[in-house]
Amino acid sequence: MSFLPGRWEHGVVRAALLEQPGTVTVRDVARPAAGGRALVQVTQAGLCGTDLKIAAGQIPVRMPRVMGHEMTGWVVQPGPRGIVAAGTPVLVNPAVFCGYCDLCRRDLPQLCRSGALLGRDVDGCFAEFVAADESCLHPLPDGLPAAGAALLQVQSTCVHAQTALPAPGAGGAGSAVVVGLGVSGLLHLQLLRERGVRTLIGVTRSAAKRDLALQLGASAVAAPDKAADVVADVTDGHGADLCVECVGSQETLAQAMRLTGAGGTVLVFGTTAPAADGLPTYEWYLRELTILNPRAARPRDCDAAIRLAASGRLELAALVTARFPLAQAGRALAACADPGQLKVVLDVT
Repeated sequence: MSFLPGRWEHGVVRAALLEQPGTVTVRDVARPAAGGRALVQVTQAGLCGTDLKIAAGQIPVRMPRVMGHEMTGWVVQPGPRGIVAAGTPVLVNPAVFCGYCDLCRRDLPQLCRSGALLGRDVDGCFAEFVAADESCLHPLPDGLPAAGAALLQVQSTCVHAQTALPAPGAGGAGSAVVVGLGVSGLLHLQLLRERGVRTLIGVTRSAAKRDLALQLGASAVAAPDKAADVVADVTDGHGADLCVECVGSQETLAQAMRLTGAGGTVLVFGTTAPAADGLPTYEWYLRELTILNPRAARPRDCDAAIRLAASGRLELAALVTARFPLAQAGRALAACADPGQLKVVLDVT
């Protein structure tokens, strides 16, 4: 652990703040108050589409706001219960939950009635330090590669999404399509491979991402306009047992539904618009499709993601394509908007 003295001891830390939509500045701010939480020195912070929407004003937040919700770091000051000791490397689950409401008691803490998201509802991890509830801290094993750590939060959400699927050999998918091969799509593809899905088809416009999908275990790949033919060919015309939609548009969700065979499942992972017309709802009915729409991650999903990353069975380093220091947070956001990039990471401390 490399602790940052100096400004911290004088109650000041460096952070990237959204001052107004489209304007991010890096400046000194007051050190976060613990307020019954642990204090974590942030080492890495990942960027994703949610950050882009917040920065553009498409997701309203109170400003100025320290953005960022994908983070790993070191515990500097333990919480009042001392669950995680000082000096422990951790993944911080950004989904804050109360643990007491009816949804938390039903094992749905990601839907907590008084829940919040770091970087949206409260200050997040584009800063040298962040305050986090002890229940959101997940210790990391020694020797976990930096690339693996940078992807843990999004990997946790992918793990959570797939917990809703039947286990292999118990009605689980023998064939699956992943529509959209960004970071989450390529993680889903690898997780499906680990589940024993025999036939995996990746769909994306990007030739480079199609090539990467083949390296990561895809049986076949296709551009969107060729996807129907490719899926029909490899499934003997039956359609896929499972389709995971990882883009979040009306068009790709409709395509996912059409690529799924009778009795199959569509896993809606991409964040769709508040309302969408033109979905093939009659086909949904006619072929008796199951539509699943998981959200965020539970604590045990974070722990499962950590174990997978530590196992070495997933290729994670290839998914991190750009790194920037905290001082260049604006450039990092611009890189995140580049469709040619995969995971963009801030090296914070």
